[in-house]
Amino acid sequence: MQVSRHFQITDGALRDWFVAQCYDSLCVGLLWWAGLSWLHVPLAPFWAVLAALFQFIPHFGGVMGVIGPLVASLFADGLETFLWVLALYALIAVLDGFLLQPLIMRRTARVPIWASLIVPIILSMLLGFWGILLAAPLLAVIFAYRAIARKRANETRTMRRQTPPGQPITGGVLLGPENRTSPPPGNL
Repeated sequence: MQVSRHFQITDGALRDWFVAQCYDSLCVGLLWWAGLSWLHVPLAPFWAVLAALFQFIPHFGGVMGVIGPLVASLFADGLETFLWVLALYALIAVLDGFLLQPLIMRRTARVPIWASLIVPIILSMLLGFWGILLAAPLLAVIFAYRAIARKRANETRTMRRQTPPGQPITGGVLLGPENRTSPPPGNL
């Protein structure tokens, strides 16, 4: 395979991952906006946009996105709203981590749900922060190459194999016009 083909595959996989990340950020932003508006937190649309932007930072972005609404709710309505915003954060984090992100990655970047859930954990244990940071784009590239390998395997499996000239034919008898005893099926 040529180097330019590798660049095309990697570029396409990373583009798919970025699109998946944009969809995920949009969904998280909408969830924040709906939840903060329902809780009457001041500047709810601003906090929702900020949370959507922070969503691009794996695992730490969600924590950074909740700080502003927590402070705003504490000063505006007190401890009860603060606790409700904290519960909203927990709900959004669970929904995003176990449902939204794996489904969006599966649909957009063709990464299986099991890989989206397990591989970031394993990579974070092996590589720490860099494992968490690189898990999703690395998965997109790996499964793009895997899809191409499967496609090639299917093509070679379904391709007719022809006996090279000068080689004996194995696995059957070659029927020619001189040794055909009955008409082939379908010809009357």
